[in-house]
Amino acid sequence: MSALTARWLLPVLWSITSTCNAASSASRTCEDSLATPLPYSSFTSSSVYARGYGAGYAKLNRKQGAGGWSPLDTDRYQWLQVDLGSRKQVVAIVTQGRYGSSDWTSKYRLLYSDTQKNWRPYLQDGNIWTFEGNVNSEGVVRHELQHAILAHYIRFIPVDWSRKGRIGVRLELHGCSYWADVISFDGHGVISYRFRSKKIKIVKDVISLKFRTTAGDGVLLHGEGQQGDYISLELRRATLQLSINLGSNQYGSIQGHTSVTSGSLLDDDHWHSVVIERHRRNVNLTLDYHTQQFRTNGEFDHLDLDYEISFGGLPVSAKPSLGGRGNFVGCMEGITYNGDNITNLVRRKKVDTSSFRNLTFSCAESNSFSVFFNSTSFLRLPGQSDSDTLSVSLSFRTWNPNGLLMFTLLADGWVEVGMAEGKVTVYMNVTQKKNTRIDISSGSGLNDGQWHSVHLNALENYAMLTVDGDEASTVRTAIPIQIQTGGTYYFGGNFLHTNTRSLQRSFQGCMQMIHIDDHLADLRALEQGLIGTFENISLDMCAIIDRCVPNHCEHGGRCSQTWDTFSCNCSGTGYTGATCHTSMYQQSCEEYKHQGKSSGSYWIDPDGSGSISPFKVNCDMTEEKIWTTLKNNLSPQTSVTSADQEGKALLQITYNVTDEQVLSVTSSAEYCDQYVAYACRMSRLLNTPDGVPFTWWVGRANERHSYWGGSGPGIQKCSCGIEHNCTDPKHYCHCDADLRTWREDAGLLVYKDHLPVSQVVVGDTSRAGSEAKLTIGPLKCQGDRNFWNAASFTSPASYLHFPSFRGETSTDVSFYFKTSSTHGVFLENLGASDFLHIELRGGSMVVFSFNVGSERVELSVHSPVPLNDDQWHRVEAEKNIKEAVLQLNGQYKVIRATPPQGHTKLEFYSELYVGSSSGQRGFLGCMRALKINGVTFDLEERANVTPGVNPGCQGHCSSYGMLCRNGGKCVEQYNGYTCDCSLTAYDGPFCTDDVGGYFETGTLVRYDFLPEGGTLALQEVKSISGVGVPRQVNLTQEELVFSFSTSSAPSILVYISSRTQDYLAVVLRHNGTLQIRYSLGGLTEPYTIDVDHRNMANGQPHSVNITRNLWEIRLQLDHYSVSTYTLPEASDTQFNLVKSIFLGKVFETGQIDPILIERYNTPGFVGCLSRVQLNSVAPLKAALRSGLAAPVSTHGILVPSNCGAFPLTISPMASASDPWHVEAVGAVSPFNEDQTSGDGVDRNSAIIGGIISMVIFTVLCIMVFVIRHMFRHKGSYHTNEAKGAESADCADAAIIVNDPAFTETIDESKKEWFI
Repeated sequence: MSALTARWLLPVLWSITSTCNAASSASRTCEDSLATPLPYSSFTSSSVYARGYGAGYAKLNRKQGAGGWSPLDTDRYQWLQVDLGSRKQVVAIVTQGRYGSSDWTSKYRLLYSDTQKNWRPYLQDGNIWTFEGNVNSEGVVRHELQHAILAHYIRFIPVDWSRKGRIGVRLELHGCSYWADVISFDGHGVISYRFRSKKIKIVKDVISLKFRTTAGDGVLLHGEGQQGDYISLELRRATLQLSINLGSNQYGSIQGHTSVTSGSLLDDDHWHSVVIERHRRNVNLTLDYHTQQFRTNGEFDHLDLDYEISFGGLPVSAKPSLGGRGNFVGCMEGITYNGDNITNLVRRKKVDTSSFRNLTFSCAESNSFSVFFNSTSFLRLPGQSDSDTLSVSLSFRTWNPNGLLMFTLLADGWVEVGMAEGKVTVYMNVTQKKNTRIDISSGSGLNDGQWHSVHLNALENYAMLTVDGDEASTVRTAIPIQIQTGGTYYFGGNFLHTNTRSLQRSFQGCMQMIHIDDHLADLRALEQGLIGTFENISLDMCAIIDRCVPNHCEHGGRCSQTWDTFSCNCSGTGYTGATCHTSMYQQSCEEYKHQGKSSGSYWIDPDGSGSISPFKVNCDMTEEKIWTTLKNNLSPQTSVTSADQEGKALLQITYNVTDEQVLSVTSSAEYCDQYVAYACRMSRLLNTPDGVPFTWWVGRANERHSYWGGSGPGIQKCSCGIEHNCTDPKHYCHCDADLRTWREDAGLLVYKDHLPVSQVVVGDTSRAGSEAKLTIGPLKCQGDRNFWNAASFTSPASYLHFPSFRGETSTDVSFYFKTSSTHGVFLENLGASDFLHIELRGGSMVVFSFNVGSERVELSVHSPVPLNDDQWHRVEAEKNIKEAVLQLNGQYKVIRATPPQGHTKLEFYSELYVGSSSGQRGFLGCMRALKINGVTFDLEERANVTPGVNPGCQGHCSSYGMLCRNGGKCVEQYNGYTCDCSLTAYDGPFCTDDVGGYFETGTLVRYDFLPEGGTLALQEVKSISGVGVPRQVNLTQEELVFSFSTSSAPSILVYISSRTQDYLAVVLRHNGTLQIRYSLGGLTEPYTIDVDHRNMANGQPHSVNITRNLWEIRLQLDHYSVSTYTLPEASDTQFNLVKSIFLGKVFETGQIDPILIERYNTPGFVGCLSRVQLNSVAPLKAALRSGLAAPVSTHGILVPSNCGAFPLTISPMASASDPWHVEAVGAVSPFNEDQTSGDGVDRNSAIIGGIISMVIFTVLCIMVFVIRHMFRHKGSYHTNEAKGAESADCADAAIIVNDPAFTETIDESKKEWFI
């Protein structure tokens, strides 16, 4: 928060707090029983059911009479009235049902008045409020009024009642006495309050008054000074306008005039309260408990007034330019000015009231009698019949553009007066002899809520329509046939009539001053049932409500309304939604980047629904880091001219954005910089670090800085001074050398709290020959810390606690989350009366619930894809006075209308909990970018001091992911992690448990690929089980890995077939040596790799890894080094249409290499195969795990076993000492049985290698014998060594046999062999 904002808000908050405290104190002391002490006669009613049911028995907890009031009829026309004896302040109402009965009132409304006329309904949340009443006869229900009401009379209107009985009630009103001096203003009198001195200079004002009027215009107060200061409060079109000017200068560069408006429909003849509080330029204007806060224009703080301030109109001394503004007509009370009670001074004749013709201290009653119509109302009144003249006039006010005002049948035809698109229209249809249709209209925009008059005259052979008494605009039309009236007139529209064309909506609004045949209709006689009839109207009241005041359309949205609702036009605001609350734009370039956008110009809104308007920036997304750029108005290499008398030139830098908008970017950025360059010729820049600099620049908050680009705060140097390479070593800038040649000092300003540069003052350009050119680059910022502000919740009981935040009528919440859990509460706020809750249910549904008044609203959005997939998802929730919205991932959205009652501006919530504190399962996962009403919550800061919550979203895989072995994927769990082994040939918590099987004679496993259609190498289609189901593809590279142990040969270990003649086979030949056969096409014979002189059918486990990339084949056996082979150039490199994988034996149709079938396929492999994997396909694992759905089949007996279970742990031998190492070049190998000694390999090397291997073998055997002998005699070592090491046929076999890691598997394998 800036210091400026703080200085503004402090007095405002102090004032609000003081007002709230005063109101709270008043409500605590204003608790007298108002109804109980009253006599029986103070209670009256619309009717009484029977003796003993009278209104006077309707006192709380009383049992006299029949125990309460019940009317004769049980309908909505009944009322109970309480005469409080004088004006009282009412703060609460308490109700009961009728004693010992089934009669009670379950819902009701309140009306109040000072005169038993012109009743006013109690309003709350901008609606006629309906109170919840009783559900039995003895229970007591109390309601505190949101705002105290001042009234002499209270009417209780039942709206709903007991279904078991009738209307019944006992009640009590709580409050206290009220008294104030009242002064009546007739439009001529003005109160002039003269100051003690001729001129006053005021820094703080408090002015308050109450007024009541039927006039829409008039000056309430006015004061002015000769210097141009003034303050004025007046009514304009029934709206309150406050104008204030603390001073303007004579040149007009400082304009102090400020004007704000508040309220509407203030000519309703009801009391309205106004309070003006000013502290310097900060002003609070409160009208009927609604406060507007604003700051005056200009730079002056004092209000300078001369002589006096007047109330009720302009003083005699007012400037002629202020003429044309009428004085106030009505009543005022409680006028105070800076602590002086003006009304009391008037009563004591301490104030000049000489302008009053007749000063009275009472408020005259209004003669108006209004009728309030809803959509189901009508009023029928009599008039003259068989008259050749029709004359009807009335006044109305409404918000609806369409509606029927009056209808009457003629002897032959009908006449209708209505509204269409805001105009008054008249339709006359005369059916005598032939149909004659006459349409006339007048006026425009008459649905503005103001009173408008209509007068229709039809006589002899013409008709006239006059609107608002404007005779000049009267519309006339001829009538070809003389009319004859029918004598009955309907008002309001909701009645049954035939032979009419009226398709207009019923009228909703108020009417008064109804004249028929030039006579004022006696509506009081109507109320008493003496004339006419009516249905669903309210007499002697006008309950019109301005739903656009206060304006619920935010961010400059334009409000329009009908009688029932309002709507917002958000075009051009940058916001959307029912109340223009939600920003249309993302918060930063960072967010656009993660939506897949590319570099360009974008509108951003860093605070979302907050007060900062959207603005346009350039987003550079070409690098890994995203840059946000704000350009300025200064062209590169701008020549510095126009020095002032002191020789200084001021260059103003503007950015087309406000200071708040710039701050919103820099405050959340990780890094900002701005390039500055000063090109000079005989123009010094800083000169010395100790002296006053020639040039400086102004940054944020108007702070002055004397360091230049490439340097830092507090160091009066340029970049060359930091790097010690300036032109003149005595100075710290190139330009300070003061040379006649051009030099330049340039660099980046990187201290972001000082940026951007808003002014540069250049001080050395006025000398002869001095020149300077200035470049100020754009402000560039990188990163968005708010977007990545995150916390990880590692326990379902963990939560972050934030202090209370103020709820508004519109509240929005947005955040990103990722989780692997199916349930959890994201956040909640559990107040005594206010409630807000967002949670994840079932892994695919987000639920948003809150309460409006006493009603709970719940919205839910279902996602077609799981939300617990450990991917980021976005939640946006909003509730406002019209609707609630829940949106998921920017596309799944649900909207629901909110209840009309209960949208009072929420007081402070209880604490906000991110996670769950109410005993429900909290959120388990990661959340970031939490924003509520435009404010980003610092999750990381709070997580640092909260157990069970970690800042950031790094999770555990960054620390422990390496524990997932053999290609297993680490999956975050937020209270740990798991290893996903689905794409490996392993199992277990760390993907280290070997999956293998023992093959009996004739056993085979076949794994089939799906039909052709894949485009990637072994492209996977995920099944429900998570096992990859690959498609037939063409491979240019593959990796085949497996382990085996067997004592029988020959056999086929692995065979991979295709729909062509391509194949890959790994076989054991008759002598137990390994052979790899590749047939990829292009060669007459398969390419073979033979590993001779090594019997691998020795009953020991062996591992094989074959990797091919185009022509290159890499082979690794066991722990030995990798050997490389190269396919002949004639060979194809594409393994076409991979079809099946066979393990143990081949059972395949079609053409197969006859050598495989004849030499190796019978009787089949007998032994153990394990961890078999081709790329990401594990066929043996699929065959042995029955829960996995895969295209695999097994023939014969396959027994699960982990033969060859553990990876080798012996370090590879150096190639120099490895007897089996092959320096493979091309496809040549000394151990290929099909090659001759003519291959160029030195036989002496082979002999030497054999001798070395025998020596190593002998030494190892001696060491094993000695160690066993020593420990056997000591009795301190119990070996786990497998039997059979003594019979190992080579040194490496003995090492493997003696490795404890293999003991268990070999023993288990031997047991399986002898089942």
